[in-house]
Amino acid sequence: MTHNNRNQTSQKAKVTNWTNIIFFTAISLGAVVLPIWYLSVAGFSWWLVAIFFFMISATCMSITAGYHRFLSHRSYDCHPVVKLVYLLFGAGAFQGSALDWATDHRIHHRHVDTEKDPHNIHEGFFHAHIGWIFKMDPAHYESREFPKDLLDDKLVMWQHRNFVLLAILMSFGFPMFLGALVGHPIGGLVFGGIFRQFVGSQSTFLINSYAHTFGRRPYSTQQTARDSFVLAILAFGEGYHNYHHQFASDYRNGVRWYQWDPTKWLISSLSIFNLTYRLKKIPDSDILLARIRCEQKSLLQMGVPAEQLLVLRKKVEVAQQRLRHLYADYQTLKKTVQEESRIKLITMKAELKTAKMEFKAAFAGWRFHMRAWRAIPASKRYQLVAVNPQ
Repeated sequence: MTHNNRNQTSQKAKVTNWTNIIFFTAISLGAVVLPIWYLSVAGFSWWLVAIFFFMISATCMSITAGYHRFLSHRSYDCHPVVKLVYLLFGAGAFQGSALDWATDHRIHHRHVDTEKDPHNIHEGFFHAHIGWIFKMDPAHYESREFPKDLLDDKLVMWQHRNFVLLAILMSFGFPMFLGALVGHPIGGLVFGGIFRQFVGSQSTFLINSYAHTFGRRPYSTQQTARDSFVLAILAFGEGYHNYHHQFASDYRNGVRWYQWDPTKWLISSLSIFNLTYRLKKIPDSDILLARIRCEQKSLLQMGVPAEQLLVLRKKVEVAQQRLRHLYADYQTLKKTVQEESRIKLITMKAELKTAKMEFKAAFAGWRFHMRAWRAIPASKRYQLVAVNPQ
């Protein structure tokens, strides 16, 4: 069966979900009409701005830090109180229970860009953005198996059983309550509930559509996920999607210190108070090696001689392997060190420092040659002899 025939069969099997269509249509219309109406009747108040930003931050980061990086990928652990906050405000995001959300997200990563991907970008931008929850495939939900770690989590299952009630209370009741505290109950509902619901949903949906269509792929070209600084701002750090798909177990998406990732900063800040712990980080050497592999493909397409690239890449890989093995041995020795082993530990620490320097030097050599090759006209790249990586 051809791809087009399979796609047509899949489309025929899908069922229109009128509940989702009516809900998101009503939210979209309300987000346009109601703020204008309320401001014309009651006037502007900075309290409404504060309620909006509090609710958008609480609900969206309960999705990014809670549903996504904690429950979907287990990139760190957290205190039960933090988990409860995630589940309450995550329900307020109205994106489904944590059980459903995390299950579908794991399926997305396992089958990205294939027919088994719930929001496969190859079925179109609209489908990946929101169409996948308007026309749903019953076979997907009938065959879906919930992960055992989620089924065994009592708080996750409590939220799942009571999701509709919690979602209504947290998405609309709670912002209305906040508004009532400052004399604007309807304003709280309009700006902290309805308008915030529209903005928060769209920022999440853009990760499924925009982040698989536009942007850079510095870490992997094997799938469609891309990095976007603009989307990182709109989605609380989730815009560095190419990195995330390559290294999903990392609690960070914006891996560099200057990249906008408030979700990363929230998780690391909570770790200061032992509210989050066992934060997983991909070693810098693995990250840089992934970048080199992507850059190699780009340079080959530019006409740079493959044998020269291979020599430079081999130097980096050898240095990386030495660094990884030394670090693993060092950590093992550190855990079991006895008095007589302290000298060996000090020696190994010095070797580890040297290995890091060697790796950085190898990577710097790669970057130097890459810039040199990019600066040479395409017609002369095949005759490149001025810079010898040997």
